[in-house]
Amino acid sequence: MAKVYFGSVAVTKPAAPSTLPGKLQRILKKCSLTKLCSGDWVPIKMHLGGGLGYSTVHPLLVRMVTEAVQEAGGKPVVVDGYFETVAEAHLHGYTRETVGCPIVAAGGVFNSHVVEKHAGYLSYDTAEIFGLIAEAKCLINLSHVKGHGVCAYGGACKNIAMGCVNGRTRRKIHALQGGIDWVAEKCRFCGKCAGACDRHAIEIDPKKKTLHIDFHACRYCRHCALACPEHALVVNDERGFRHFQEGMAITTKLALEHFEPERLLHINLLTDITMFCDCWGMTTPSMVPDIGVLASHDIVAIEQASLDMIRTENFIEGSLIGDATLGEGNHLLEKVHGKDPFVQVDALERHGLGSRRYELEEVF
Repeated sequence: MAKVYFGSVAVTKPAAPSTLPGKLQRILKKCSLTKLCSGDWVPIKMHLGGGLGYSTVHPLLVRMVTEAVQEAGGKPVVVDGYFETVAEAHLHGYTRETVGCPIVAAGGVFNSHVVEKHAGYLSYDTAEIFGLIAEAKCLINLSHVKGHGVCAYGGACKNIAMGCVNGRTRRKIHALQGGIDWVAEKCRFCGKCAGACDRHAIEIDPKKKTLHIDFHACRYCRHCALACPEHALVVNDERGFRHFQEGMAITTKLALEHFEPERLLHINLLTDITMFCDCWGMTTPSMVPDIGVLASHDIVAIEQASLDMIRTENFIEGSLIGDATLGEGNHLLEKVHGKDPFVQVDALERHGLGSRRYELEEVF
């Protein structure tokens, strides 16, 4: 059974060691960093933010990680996938001075340093993993947990699958999403499909003869297909959010398969858990109160534990965007986005990346 360490945001006494950064420091001491580092360069993969977003991992917490790596004999380097993101990292508070180590792009200045691997899933033929990740001897996967329109949940898996590959690969993974096909020659642009969608996921332009479905907003209720008198919208189970999540799990396996288990560490920050992913370049209200931080050498266990801690009963009314409301589902994020967030966790386990069974150890 995998061990998952947990530090709560709850503060029991007015002293800095009782706060989240202090608990993170103590968690890191339990994570066998000396064996992970072994004197090597230690990439710390994270998302460095964008646009007007301000809910990514705070630079202070990043520095807690880099200092722990240095104390363990490693040489930390903060890594994000694209050079463009790294070039603007200072706009979001990430500099060598604030995080305590260099910040580099995993694919180089031109995002061209990649290693090609076979994916072989539906239309997803090959993945191009950024070279720094593919050639590293160890890795710390530092992720901010949030919602996601296509897969309901973004955490450790998404940080690797979408953050360690080039744009061509990301487009291949996104091409797996869908599930409702538009047959243009049948469409009369009557607008009944859009009227049947409670998430405003369908945009129609009769003049340009176009119809667009936003699958980030789609709940897969399929009311649009039922409402269409011409059957111009067809349900296609060959694509959909499940295939997108399967593609993410496959990519994560390809990116991590060369690491020894003890030389991988995953850290999930469960604060500012917003409706949509940080890649939107904006921050919206938290859907639940801040929870804390988790760490584990097992990516499946930490994803399962993270989802277990995000509970419907803690939902904050008014935290969703616009007139969005909770729908059907077993998990809060499924009620928000209409997709089962555990699909990616199941896929990760099926591909041999870890176990959903875990033992939680709280660090006070």
